[in-house]
Amino acid sequence: MCVSRSVINHAIRSNMKHVDAHDEPLLNVNGVTLQYKTREHLVTATYRVSFQVFAGQRFILLGPSGCGKSTLLKGIAGFLKPVEGSMRLSGRVIDKPGPDRMMVFQEFDQLLPWKTVRQNVMFPMKASRRLDGAEAEARASAYINKVNLTKFSNSYPHTLSGGMKQRVAIARAMAMEPDILLMDEPFAALDALTRRKMQEELLHLWRDTKFTMIFVTHSIEEAIILGSRILVMSPHPGQVKAELNAGQFDHASQGGREFQALQQRIHTMLFDQRIEQETRVIHE
Repeated sequence: MCVSRSVINHAIRSNMKHVDAHDEPLLNVNGVTLQYKTREHLVTATYRVSFQVFAGQRFILLGPSGCGKSTLLKGIAGFLKPVEGSMRLSGRVIDKPGPDRMMVFQEFDQLLPWKTVRQNVMFPMKASRRLDGAEAEARASAYINKVNLTKFSNSYPHTLSGGMKQRVAIARAMAMEPDILLMDEPFAALDALTRRKMQEELLHLWRDTKFTMIFVTHSIEEAIILGSRILVMSPHPGQVKAELNAGQFDHASQGGREFQALQQRIHTMLFDQRIEQETRVIHE
């Protein structure tokens, strides 16, 4: 399918989310280079990455496997310190994990198997915030209800489907009421129908609470559907390729010209970069 440059530009312009000049970013990532060690190598995962996230945004980190998306998320979570640059949350340097950043992982087995759904959601509130039992239980019940699992409050993880386990993980993270919810490809291991359902539920939950989210994915379609802002990253080491707007799209937009135009633009960015790398390897 051929989509004109004018349609592509219109898709991007029409999606612009205007931020007041006086608003301060919630998260400021400035020139961040992240590295980690393997047994044989020192790996540079990201190189001088910069971006800002404002309160209430659904910010997507999009790129091919190995571009440092998940490593960047771990840095924001406070599990990995940058070797260059800085990350600040509400003006404070991120130098350790904290309850103001809660993470949802891809794996289904991120729940404590000996605890019920309710107990899993309550656990971090009691451990990190030291809320009393009544307050933690009330908040847990509210967020379990938001992810439509009230009937399963007393169930154990081994009795739940993969999608239900991910809902519990989301409820557990949101019940902490963090400044930013960090999501590392949480729907990647789900079947297509469950994945779509989870995407719809996440958007519904966002409309209800307007939480701030950073979501990692390598799916262009998922990025456009879920994101209000999309940071496109280059292959390893990850650098910022582009930052785009996608706030008006949802599943109903998928057949539209603007959705397809933005999807094609991002695909071209990622595919052209891959071709360039493969060509260099061949010539070398």
